[in-house]
Amino acid sequence: MLQRSVDDLAIRLGRPLLLEDRFQRVIAYSEQDGAMDDIRRDSILRRHTTPEVRGFLHAAGILEATEPLRTPGAPALGLLPRVCVPVRHDGALMGFLWFIDAGPAMSAADIDEARASAAALAVALFHESLAEHLASHRELEAVTGVLAGDPGASRALIEAGFPQALAVTALVATPLSAEPSEAARLALEQGMLTVRRRLGGLHLVRYDHATLLTTSSPPAEEVHAAMALPVVVGVGRPRPSLAEADASYAEALHAAQVAARVPGLGRTVEWTRLGVYRMLTHVPRADLHPGLERLLADAQHLPLLETLETYLDLACSAVATSRRLRLHRTSLYYRLQRVEELAQTDLKDGGERLSLHLSLKLARLSGRYRPRS
Repeated sequence: MLQRSVDDLAIRLGRPLLLEDRFQRVIAYSEQDGAMDDIRRDSILRRHTTPEVRGFLHAAGILEATEPLRTPGAPALGLLPRVCVPVRHDGALMGFLWFIDAGPAMSAADIDEARASAAALAVALFHESLAEHLASHRELEAVTGVLAGDPGASRALIEAGFPQALAVTALVATPLSAEPSEAARLALEQGMLTVRRRLGGLHLVRYDHATLLTTSSPPAEEVHAAMALPVVVGVGRPRPSLAEADASYAEALHAAQVAARVPGLGRTVEWTRLGVYRMLTHVPRADLHPGLERLLADAQHLPLLETLETYLDLACSAVATSRRLRLHRTSLYYRLQRVEELAQTDLKDGGERLSLHLSLKLARLSGRYRPRS
């Protein structure tokens, strides 16, 4: 990934570059078809710069830089002027992007393009830094296996240092944006890496959600705080070992999917608190109450639907419903009467109330019914 990203950036900018880690060890470099000095050649051949060059560049301020900066040339060291773009994740220095600033000098637009690309490189470098005892791709494969219920995958992670005797809880973060995108995936990756840096654990990012496996108390608020985009977080029940984490993951994913469709549940939803939605998401496609179908067909009936749902949620208490909706009792009774007329139903019939109530919840899950609050 790093090499491909470096090559892509070099092509976009039309100039060569070199990527170092925070210790100034060479990680990747593009084809060197522009201005070249002895320092660049030595860096590529030896995979690091000399102490003298590092000292000169440190004195120029590269370790403290949070924005791109130009470093002067040093003829005595054989060093041409450069542009240094610091690569930082969550404020922590991950490495440096280097461009030789000669023949011709970099434009402000090119520097901005490099700065923007540094964000994705920072994620990749930080992810690699977490995998000291397990190669990054092996960790991803193992976590994928754990979430699929593969016992061999959990053994591999335990051997790599994941606590064996502690309970494991899964959290799933799902973006509130309508369509998955590469930008959303990158934001999920950045957020999960930030949480791991603070709290540890394991994570996996898929195209439409991210999963965190943790042995600490479920850090849902940490996940929200770390994300650069709004998400809902589903929380599964803890399981006694990593080998059973797939069950917690299934619950967390279920909770996140329901929370995304039912905003009234909040931005963080525990599987144990899903109530009737635990069951309804597994119900095959069913016909709704025919009277409710008629109300759903006309947007002007939304206030009636909201009143009906609140009334049914509050055990048909007129007092509680009036208070919740801030509605005069007379107005409430009028709305309920209109529901009965339009839906051709009888709210005194328990079977009718149950059918209407379940139909409202199913309509929420399908997206056909979207209350205003």
